[in-house]
Amino acid sequence: MTEHPALRAAMPRDLLAGLVVFLVSVPLCLGVALVSGAPPMAGVLSGIIAGIVAGIVSGSHTSISGPAAGLTAVLIAQLAVLRSYETMLLAVVLAGLFQLGLGIARAGFFSAFFPTSVIKGLLAAVGIILILKQIPHVLGHDTDPEGEMSFRQPDRETTFSEFGELINDMHPGAALIGVVSFLLLIFADRFRSLKRLPVPVPLLVVVLGVVLNMILKSVGGRWAVTGNHLVQLPPISGISDFAGLLRWPDFSQLSNPAVYLAGLTIAAVASLESLLHLQAIDQLDRRKRQSPPSRELLAQGLTNLICGLVGAIPVTPVIATSSININAGSQTRMAAVSHGLFLLISVAFLSSWLNLIPLSCLAAILLVTGIKLAEPELFRRMWQSSRSQFIPFAATVVSIVLTDLLIGALIGLTVSISAILRSNLRRPLNRIVEKHLGGEVWHIELANQVSFLNRAVIDQALHEVPRGCHLLLDARSTVYVDEDVLTLIRDFKEKIAPVRGIQVSLLGFRERYQLEDQIQFVDYSSRDIQSQLKPGEVLQVLKDGNERFRTGRQLTRDLSRQISNTAQGQFPLAVVLSCIDSRTPAELIFDLGLGDIFNIRIAGNVISPKVLASMEYGCAEAGAKLILVMGHTRCGAVTAAVSLACSDQTPAEATGCQHLAHIVDDIRQATDLSQCRRIMDSPADERIAQVDEVAKRNVRRVMVEILQQSETLARLVADGRIGIAGGIYDVGTGTIEFLHDRTVDAASGAADASAPSCNA
Repeated sequence: MTEHPALRAAMPRDLLAGLVVFLVSVPLCLGVALVSGAPPMAGVLSGIIAGIVAGIVSGSHTSISGPAAGLTAVLIAQLAVLRSYETMLLAVVLAGLFQLGLGIARAGFFSAFFPTSVIKGLLAAVGIILILKQIPHVLGHDTDPEGEMSFRQPDRETTFSEFGELINDMHPGAALIGVVSFLLLIFADRFRSLKRLPVPVPLLVVVLGVVLNMILKSVGGRWAVTGNHLVQLPPISGISDFAGLLRWPDFSQLSNPAVYLAGLTIAAVASLESLLHLQAIDQLDRRKRQSPPSRELLAQGLTNLICGLVGAIPVTPVIATSSININAGSQTRMAAVSHGLFLLISVAFLSSWLNLIPLSCLAAILLVTGIKLAEPELFRRMWQSSRSQFIPFAATVVSIVLTDLLIGALIGLTVSISAILRSNLRRPLNRIVEKHLGGEVWHIELANQVSFLNRAVIDQALHEVPRGCHLLLDARSTVYVDEDVLTLIRDFKEKIAPVRGIQVSLLGFRERYQLEDQIQFVDYSSRDIQSQLKPGEVLQVLKDGNERFRTGRQLTRDLSRQISNTAQGQFPLAVVLSCIDSRTPAELIFDLGLGDIFNIRIAGNVISPKVLASMEYGCAEAGAKLILVMGHTRCGAVTAAVSLACSDQTPAEATGCQHLAHIVDDIRQATDLSQCRRIMDSPADERIAQVDEVAKRNVRRVMVEILQQSETLARLVADGRIGIAGGIYDVGTGTIEFLHDRTVDAASGAADASAPSCNA
């Protein structure tokens, strides 16, 4: 591993981070073992194995594994059932094998279903627990062991009642060391000299704690920090003493069914905690690397298998020490491995030196870690996100603080899943009334998952469709539809809908549902629709379409069906004269289908004999009811016409475009030549506004010239067969400002009429 250049570069920082984690892990390992009813050194042994084995095998770059506070209740319960520590070790061996099986089966995919709100709640809750649990230790109240994280404590106190005991049991020397350590950690980032040090500040805090303790011992009295206020490793003089602490599983109990049940229980709890904690730790990683969850199960399974074989308690990834590892600047798995090696070396040879470290300075490191995990900004972000995010987040935080990590996380998951189910039950569909050219269509979009629980809501929605309407059932976003719901849809389509005159269209249903996709409503212009609509009604169709386009509520269309149905003929509703600008495609802007309009595009939306001929054909022969002249803001052709109006050069000389003069000269007719210089010399925003005003005048000019130059179109307008209108499309907002002309009103009689609707 060290031969890789990146690993070699990261090694000094990783070793220092591993050293910090090792110092904090010692009392945590001892405490978790003590709370679990196991020998104290069993916890330290777990930390050693977890650091080395899980550190090597795991795919996580930042996680630190060790004795899990969340497993303490499980271990206590299993010890009571199995009645011997050696039998429980056999259960731990089996648990490791079960976890290896889960890893081989790639069961880590389950972690993808953990909601982000629960993961963030887990982080915040661990932070709050660290704050609440470490404040007493910082002040020298060490009646409970480090690593005790449950709300209800073995001494029958709770996390909150412990503060009442704190008032009468503060150690002045330990409190002094704890407060000084805390202040140093909090304000370290404000001093450049401390930030530039080659070692992590938590390591300095430990050294400072030892030095201050030596000074306080010289003072004597109550100020001297001794006994349970210090790290308390059992005295070990070498490897032989260390080996004597090992315990072996009782394989004679392999015939005991309770052992297998205990192994399954430990494996299930440890695996769930491992996946939850791994997801949370990945969110803390500054480099945002993702850890493979199934590989983590393999790593934890192998570690727990070895732990059970040598007398250690089971392990999982630990958020507290992993967070310290990240804050200390670790970059690779070497930090986890080195922390395990440091534990092994120090316990075997340096236990007397470790016992000089005051618990209060280690508690200060954990306290600051808790503050970083439970930062107020996290709560503010979750509050501002949405109720569906904040409620599971808050439930997770409160539940973990008032119970333990596993129970609280499961409660958070339950709340999150309940919120999803409730939302799905309340909104298994989205209902939209679409106004197509052929009439109203009740568009019902089904949810991603449609179960039998949604049957009543869907049944109600189907029966609310008015008589004589078109109904579109849209399952394009649906991956599962329950058979009860499919039966309901079939019965409605085949029996109820025909009686009520409802035409049912289906879209997106899979072949296995035995429901054939079929669109029965008209979503394009046909001969009948064209003949029924008046010019003013066509204008309203365009207005409604632009509103849908602007708000993102485009109609549902079957374009492949339109291709075949429009192949034999075209029945355009309007002729739209627009600019060639790439931002002005008329069919999209008006949310129209194939064949609904004739679209003439030319730079500057000017006219010529060929353009007029196209308009005459579209109206007199093809039956279009409206001519719309559509300019747009920030038009390049209009801008060129205004700028060249004051120029001594011809358009060809200025631009190199041989035929541009034909367009520019037409647009100049809408330009006040006396104002062109002032327009071009104006500030940018003012110049754009004035050019847009010229574009608007150009649209009005073109509308007049169409009627002046085409007797055919003028006669059609006079007879009321067609209308003419103008519009300016805003390329920044997607909105069209319609420029009404009296010819539209005269021709239509009712410009605000709407397309036909279904009969209620």
